Amino acid sequence: MLNLFLFRNKELYKVTQNLEKEKIDYVISSPYKRAVQTVEGIAVYFGKELIIENDFKERILSEDPVENFDLAVTKVWNELSFSWKGGESNIIAQKRGVEATLKVLKRYEGKNIVIGTHGNIMVLIMNYFDKRYGFGFWKELDMPDIYKLTFDGTTLKEVNRFW
Repeated sequence: MLNLFLFRNKELYKVTQNLEKEKIDYVISSPYKRAVQTVEGIAVYFGKELIIENDFKERILSEDPVENFDLAVTKVWNELSFSWKGGESNIIAQKRGVEATLKVLKRYEGKNIVIGTHGNIMVLIMNYFDKRYGFGFWKELDMPDIYKLTFDGTTLKEVNRFW
């Protein structure tokens, strides 16, 4: 069995405190500063190198600022192949995030992995493995939020909120 701890946001002390009792083998993060800041305390606490994985970065919604974020994000969730100019559709962003996740599952089989990522890409990854995790779930996320995903190989067995 392998456990992935997926994070979003940066309340560093609380995040580290919640994982102190876990045996963490690897710490991986999106390259974005807020994701790195979220998990760097875990890496230091457990004496682990922080591994940067570009494909865990947040989905690109649009190349330009959107006038109405709620409308823009609702549209990409309702029309999975739709993308705003210069942005990623749900299908494209999910493919990127899932490929990175599958790579981690294979490379670190049997280990406990912390991944610092972002809300939209996190839920797109979770949605690939279990369709219950969709737009409504994303809208209810807290900041920060931690989910423990337990895998047997590449099969998702269990999801628990760890916060």
